[in-house]
Amino acid sequence: MLEVYKLDAVSGKSVMGHPEAKRMLSDIRSGHITGLVFSKLARLARSTKELLEFAEIFRHENADLISLSENIDTSSPAGRLFFTIISAMAEWEREEIAARVAASVPIRAQMGKPLGGAAPYGFKWIGKDFVIDDNEAPVRKLMYELFLKHQRKFAVANELNRAGYRTRNGSNFTATSIDRLLRDTTAKGQRRANYTKSPGKNKNWVRKPESEWIITPCEPIITEKLWTEVNSIMDAQTNRRTPVGPKAVYLLSGFATCAKGHKMYVYQSAKVYACPKCKTRIAVADLDEIYQLYLQDYLQSINHREFLEQSDRQLQDCKALLESTTKERNKLAKRMNDLLNLRLENELSKESFAIQYKPVEERVAQLDLQLPELEAEIDARTIQLLSGDTVVNEAKTLLDEWSTMGMEQKRTIVETITTNVEVGKEDIVITLAYAPPIPQNPKNTSHHFRGS
Repeated sequence: MLEVYKLDAVSGKSVMGHPEAKRMLSDIRSGHITGLVFSKLARLARSTKELLEFAEIFRHENADLISLSENIDTSSPAGRLFFTIISAMAEWEREEIAARVAASVPIRAQMGKPLGGAAPYGFKWIGKDFVIDDNEAPVRKLMYELFLKHQRKFAVANELNRAGYRTRNGSNFTATSIDRLLRDTTAKGQRRANYTKSPGKNKNWVRKPESEWIITPCEPIITEKLWTEVNSIMDAQTNRRTPVGPKAVYLLSGFATCAKGHKMYVYQSAKVYACPKCKTRIAVADLDEIYQLYLQDYLQSINHREFLEQSDRQLQDCKALLESTTKERNKLAKRMNDLLNLRLENELSKESFAIQYKPVEERVAQLDLQLPELEAEIDARTIQLLSGDTVVNEAKTLLDEWSTMGMEQKRTIVETITTNVEVGKEDIVITLAYAPPIPQNPKNTSHHFRGS
């Protein structure tokens, strides 16, 4: 029986899992075929390990591997030995080629030649020349100007998207894409190459040491002063978000407040949380125990399915509101344009134009403030939907081991899921960051624990 197995355009690194390879192996095991004839080893596989796996399978099934190019026939002992030697050489050749390619990257980068991949947004390759893209460059420049104005990447993305600008693939700009483009030095005329590497399959690319980077000059889109100013602001914002401070000594330090919202501090001599203004006091051990008991009861009572369903409903409600608000804004913008045209054509008096135009203009301004807030809320709810259930589940698992945990582990749980612990005269209100959302009143995520 003659069968043809097509492995054209299949990566030489691994073919064992390919459907055609699986069909071939199935035919071998069922006895449908008794051997495989192929043009050369490199067409079957280029990994010694995989070639030997093929050979072992065929040997076990009393089938033969025959390579026409290398004149190998595994039905003989000599053929099997030669097969092992040749396959090792094939793998060595592949690795040698990969090494030569890797070694050529810095040289090509220093010569300013393309290294593969698309040019950054705002630039393009014309043959071997790296030049400014006249259509994208103004948008790239606008990003820096908008960031100086708003100092928020979300706001920059929102303004660009509202103005109709899109990424090269037609998607909306995001805070992540804005951050990457603002950080890229190409905009100021310094094109980086050979500065990242892949640590392996399915792993994020990492930066190489700066000593290995290749910087080549290119035509700038913005001044170096503007680039430096924007990046200095971004660096400062990053530093503010990750402050380095002393470790918490007590479990609920920084979270405990009195009913009036004042911070409560621990007086070490008495081991009590106390408010220096209203004199509210509670023993550290008592508050820690109340928190632990509440958290245990609360986590056990959560219906995770209901939590996800409520979160998703609220997210969809926000998206629907954003859609209707955007439609209203677009409709009013068209109305403004129509009124302006009527005025320019003298079909509307100056007085009538002012009466009709002003309220529409004011409403559009209100919507322009509301839209970014809605988009930010959608982002926040999306993150909550994706991470909230995971965080609560992990906290619940850790809570089972609470009694054996060290202070640092317990504090990690508190910092992850707690917003505030309010100590009143008769009860304690614990507010969690990942509490299930409550329809009609999304801000009410507090839960009371009444002490004796």
